[in-house]
Amino acid sequence: MAVYNPKSLKAEEFINHEEILETLDYAEKNKHNEKLIDEILEKARPVKTDTGYVCKGLTHREASVLLACDIPEKIQRMYEIAEEIKLAFYGNRIVIFAPLYLSNYCVNGCLYCPYHMKNKTIPRKKLTQEEVKAEVIALQDMGHKRLAIEAGEDPVNNPIEYILDCINTIYSVHHKNGDIRRVNVNIAATTVENYKKLKDAGIGTYILFQETYHKESYERLHPTGPKHDYAYHTEAMDRAMEGGIDDVGLGVLFGLELYKYEFAALTMHAEHLEAVHGVGPHTISVPRVKKADDIDPDEFDNGIDDETFIKIAACIRLAVPYTGMIISTRESEEVRARMLKVGVSQVSGASRTSVGGYTQEERPHDTEQFDVSDQRSLDEVVRWLIESDHIPSFCTACYREGRTGDRFMSLCKSGQILNCCHPNALMTLTEYLEDYASDETKKVGNAMIEKELLRIPKEKVREIAKQNIEDIRNSNRRDFRF
Repeated sequence: MAVYNPKSLKAEEFINHEEILETLDYAEKNKHNEKLIDEILEKARPVKTDTGYVCKGLTHREASVLLACDIPEKIQRMYEIAEEIKLAFYGNRIVIFAPLYLSNYCVNGCLYCPYHMKNKTIPRKKLTQEEVKAEVIALQDMGHKRLAIEAGEDPVNNPIEYILDCINTIYSVHHKNGDIRRVNVNIAATTVENYKKLKDAGIGTYILFQETYHKESYERLHPTGPKHDYAYHTEAMDRAMEGGIDDVGLGVLFGLELYKYEFAALTMHAEHLEAVHGVGPHTISVPRVKKADDIDPDEFDNGIDDETFIKIAACIRLAVPYTGMIISTRESEEVRARMLKVGVSQVSGASRTSVGGYTQEERPHDTEQFDVSDQRSLDEVVRWLIESDHIPSFCTACYREGRTGDRFMSLCKSGQILNCCHPNALMTLTEYLEDYASDETKKVGNAMIEKELLRIPKEKVREIAKQNIEDIRNSNRRDFRF
């Protein structure tokens, strides 16, 4: 029997089934232990120091106790602390990105995904490099600067060389004042050699959703194809880091397995990355199973309601305070708004989850990976964020300045966000307002910028940011960054 060891490189030891079961039993026995719960909440709080804020985070057991707790006032306190942590380390910035689907050819048999090999009703499509270029121009014309590319697993149709060609094409497109400055990659688990190639291509974060950490359920949900190999998939982040990729993004598809099991395992995975590589996940995503062609989410009996979903996000923020948290357009405007209050720091905007969807005037549904609940335009999303007192950020400075992995985390932990990320967000927002925004969004956005400039602590940084913003407004100069 495998023994739990967070420093092990074997999936069944760092995501240990027996340890998860013991954790869930401990959490259930202590879910009304108010003394313990208060101690855990106090440990989770951000502490102000001379150099910024410090947050201890929580172990998977401590966080699981909070998730199990059903005492209303304690849950409310979790939400309050989650918001405190988010503001301490990320401020009121919300990073914006869009997914770009390159190909829906796939050799896997995943039961929850319409791209599975046996689905004969969905049209199969793979973008040519000219079509990639057209999609990128369409995204740039909206105002996007950051993409997450997606592709099914198919060694014939989607080999690593195709992915690399697409990345090079994306970075090569300079249209009007538009540039895609960061390409994150969400493709199947691969080899150290291929991760090195992705690193050399200049990717940002490598993202791979675990879908479920429950090994038996994982193998049942992935009956055929290379993704069936639980260990190879679960150990992918270690290979990515061995290949030189500093920033990796975790995620669970909530609804496939019991959420308390998934939560404990997800936090254990974060602990494992910290223990082995000295830096936890750059991002954690929290998608839920959604309706799609050939997929009925009601067939999965572990679905979670909105209240539970919000609570999971808050507990992730308490457990892994420095990670970026992502919520996609799978979720409604209402749910996304609530998620911003409990720690989410990245949102997608105007997403199309079909291959070639951005160049079509009407939203296509025939090749969608999942239904999009929030169908607002990027301009509407930007204005919504501003009106809810969040700074929409198109910043990619840290990645291009080499502030990745532990270097980004040290910046985050040192409290330099207000002197670095905050002005970068304001400058990239100014770019958006000048180049793409509606008159209404431009008006509320410029008012926010004037107010937020005053929050930059260092006078010299504040004056440089002001001058850069004036230059953006009065010339075609772009891409200033600290």
